[in-house]
Amino acid sequence: MGTRRPAARAARDVGPRKMTPSTPRLASDPPTAREARADGAGFRLYPAKVEVAEQRELTAAVMEGMAEAPAFRPTVPGGAVMSVEMTNFGALGWVSDAHGYRYQDRHPLTGLPWPAIPQILLRLWSELVDDRVEPDCCLVNLYRGKARLGLHQDRDEADFSWPVLSVSLGDTAIFRLGGPVRRAPSSTLRLSSGDVCLLAGSARLAHHGIDRVIGGSSQLIPGGGRLSLTLRRAGPV
Repeated sequence: MGTRRPAARAARDVGPRKMTPSTPRLASDPPTAREARADGAGFRLYPAKVEVAEQRELTAAVMEGMAEAPAFRPTVPGGAVMSVEMTNFGALGWVSDAHGYRYQDRHPLTGLPWPAIPQILLRLWSELVDDRVEPDCCLVNLYRGKARLGLHQDRDEADFSWPVLSVSLGDTAIFRLGGPVRRAPSSTLRLSSGDVCLLAGSARLAHHGIDRVIGGSSQLIPGGGRLSLTLRRAGPV
């Protein structure tokens, strides 16, 4: 979320992009992005991008939003229940049930609109992705216990030219990154609290997942665990 672990070198644009109203423009790399690790397929890792004080502020905002939109364990179309708890912020939220995968504007259990995306996340999107068009969805994944997420693609969005930006909070996760087909070679890297990942270019549809979470590696999240906050542009611009 390239099949090899990216080398430590300066971040760069993920490839040529045709500028149209429906195609995002990546914001210019800020000075803090020079330490990002990138590969030619469009995957970037920004280690410790979110500082400790902002991690605490963001965690508090997320927990407040989750009180309004409780996390739940979705059912996949085949009937299995996911081990990860999920909720959403923004105009749209990703859901899964017997009818399939989709985005909708209301929480499936409360029937209420999703809470607003925290400002810290909007600032990150503006800095690293696009400073003109905001994300319309933040998928919140809560990992506790033996929760994991198998290899998958993010492909329920209207326009794949928009990157996916993910922020890690709490316990360290073993992240697996593969290729455009499920059987492609994959590699793993650790995502620690404050790390930010970007999937763009040919890596936008790379298979990725979480093998496991190292419980107790952080005390940031109340009750323990890991939060993954994934920003995307789900609907058309």
